[in-house]
Amino acid sequence: MSRIGKKPISIASGVKITLDGQNIKVEGPKGCLERTIHETIEMKMEADQLLIASRLNPAGSALQGLSRSLISNMVDGVVTGYFKVLEINGVGYRAELKGSKLNLSLGYSHPVEYMLPQGIDAEVDTKANTIKVSGIDKELVGATAAKIRSFREPEPYKGKGIKYAGERIMRKAGKTGAK
Repeated sequence: MSRIGKKPISIASGVKITLDGQNIKVEGPKGCLERTIHETIEMKMEADQLLIASRLNPAGSALQGLSRSLISNMVDGVVTGYFKVLEINGVGYRAELKGSKLNLSLGYSHPVEYMLPQGIDAEVDTKANTIKVSGIDKELVGATAAKIRSFREPEPYKGKGIKYAGERIMRKAGKTGAK
């Protein structure tokens, strides 16, 4: 049995949830999100709470917890939003934002240009050499940050590349050069 799936989702003031069969629409101060939930999951509104239940006991238990987490993230996203901070380390490595296009100089022979997906905002701090990716969809924020990080993942010898803020890079010892 899913313990997470049994917890009710409390709905903050200013958030409107619309249920249409297996489709759920969450509207809040920051925007609107929609998602289709698996058919084995049943959703019920009670006062200022949303209850998630499984129609099938053994198979639906995992989907119940997943669905509850996805809907909870939607509610949190339209109220507060999500963000991830990326740090750029390396001599000459830098980022620049022009409209919704992110230009990255990462030591390649050409600049890397990345169009930000719709619903994602980015802020570039040139002094700290950081990129802050933000939006209301937790899944899309994480996927966008992972895509930007994949352009130059941090290498283990000098730690050059793009990493998440607070991420610890396992460093390797270089060549000793002793004969």
